[in-house]
Amino acid sequence: MAKINKILITLFFFFLAGVCEIGGGYLVWLWLREDMSWIIGALGGFVLFLYAIVPTFQPSHFHRIYAAYGGIFIIMSVLWGWIFEGIAPDIYDIIGTIIAIIGVSIIYYMPRKDEEKTVWQSKQ
Repeated sequence: MAKINKILITLFFFFLAGVCEIGGGYLVWLWLREDMSWIIGALGGFVLFLYAIVPTFQPSHFHRIYAAYGGIFIIMSVLWGWIFEGIAPDIYDIIGTIIAIIGVSIIYYMPRKDEEKTVWQSKQ
């Protein structure tokens, strides 16, 4: 049960970082590309700053966290386009997201000897 809780916590942080990164980037996009107020751009910059903080709560090494985030961002970006821009994913988007999910699972969730003492254990 503890391992499932740790996975759920990491997935929450992946989701939160994805919302901050994609949402912040989208606000900057709206400011620069859609001629919206600079306030939207400043808000986007602040949200991107928050995105930089979220990964520090993940219980792994920097490189693995960011590699896994890359896969999560692929999935969330496709969903963002579908939900907010009305562009349904095509077969190549779907295949790419499946590959990304597999990659994230391998990179982040496979057990490794060098992570026997993780951040979770050192904080307990």
